Amino acid sequence: MAAMSKQRIFAGKSVRTLRDRHGMKQAAMAQALGISVSYLSQIENDDRPVTAPILAALTRRFGMERDDLSGESSDARAEALMHAASDPIFAEPLDEAIATRAVRQLPHIAERFVSLHRAYRDAGERLQMLDEALGAGADSAGRLPWEEVRDWFHDAGNYIDTVDRAAEALAARLAGDAPSPTFAAMAGAAHDDFDFAVEEVDSERLRSFDGYTLTLDAAQPAATRRFQLATQLASLALADEIALVIAGSDLSGEASAALLAQGLANYAAGALLMPYEAFRQAALEERHDIDRLTRRFGVSFEQACHRLSNLQRPDARGVPFFFCRVDMAGNITKRHSATPLQFARFGGACPLWIVHEAVAIPDRILTQLAEMPDGVRYVSMAKGLVKPSGSFARPPRRYAVALGCEAEHAASFIYADGLDLAARAAATPIGTSCRICPREQCDQRAFPPGDRAILVDRDERGVVPYRIG
Repeated sequence: MAAMSKQRIFAGKSVRTLRDRHGMKQAAMAQALGISVSYLSQIENDDRPVTAPILAALTRRFGMERDDLSGESSDARAEALMHAASDPIFAEPLDEAIATRAVRQLPHIAERFVSLHRAYRDAGERLQMLDEALGAGADSAGRLPWEEVRDWFHDAGNYIDTVDRAAEALAARLAGDAPSPTFAAMAGAAHDDFDFAVEEVDSERLRSFDGYTLTLDAAQPAATRRFQLATQLASLALADEIALVIAGSDLSGEASAALLAQGLANYAAGALLMPYEAFRQAALEERHDIDRLTRRFGVSFEQACHRLSNLQRPDARGVPFFFCRVDMAGNITKRHSATPLQFARFGGACPLWIVHEAVAIPDRILTQLAEMPDGVRYVSMAKGLVKPSGSFARPPRRYAVALGCEAEHAASFIYADGLDLAARAAATPIGTSCRICPREQCDQRAFPPGDRAILVDRDERGVVPYRIG
């Protein structure tokens, strides 16, 4: 056991494989090892190492020895090291062979490098959160329930492994040879497994369930009705998995827990209609052409975009995307990023971003090559959408969604076709928020940066009435 203290061992895949082989859920294995479910989840995701006491418990309970801990996690550590070293603050990225050798020969140094980079990114994010709290006039420590749940999904990487895998298994049972379960198949499962019927009538609510009948608004598009049925079915079929996630979430109150339960049910519905591996493979085949994916899986444009931002399963990651939804006032009402780009938690985003123009142009896809202040370039597409209300007396919902990735993934993103990725002047210079954007020459600046002095000259006037010191 002494060797365990000299080198931290990350063996998430081995532990997860062991649990699957015994047919155990995370709660059962966590109880057997004497740790919390969240601690076990961190071990399985390689966020925490297998310590000597945990190895002893694995040996005692399951017969696992130190030699049984496979080396796949070294690859994950090398990937983390390469990702950290690819930050634009460094002159050049690390070669894969060098990163692999560093992880094997100098594991402590490699781990500290990754931790230091993470701390650097966290410090930047804290500055961003301070800016956003100032912009919202809010105390960041006193988050509202919806803000707490939104940040919980962000911290979870917008990928919930236990729920995603359970939804994928349910989809395999209901879909047969089809890529996704049909409305009829899900309605049949609702009747056979949970003894409730499905009705479609004109209603002011998208979905209403009384325990015996699920009522769906017939005025909504087929993809919306199908998603609402999937949400209700998944919330019942995956109740145990959802409950375990909520129990380990450490949220502050009942309202937050209730919102998280709804969010997880929606997440499960997306995973049910777009099963992980089938959807990931289809996305790669179609080069992430949203329209083709919507037809193949029978989902809406927004649903397909959101699902693409979920594809971060550790052993089968998709292209890392950012995704957001923006309303007519510029508020970001839904957001997630698996990329270094992060969104403002309160209020709107940089006005130079193409998503703001897309809100005013429904059903037209706009594309953009943009560059953040740190030099990272992104290719993105945005589309304005209109959700019908079903009545002249109620205005339809108008908003836009945006999906994008780092320019290095442009070959896998059909919306990058036609963009001049090489020309320096081709990229639109954007930022997260005016208060933390360092760009001095920006005609769209709304506020001065919070960490810089401003110089005011009464005899000179530019676009804004000050210069940045």
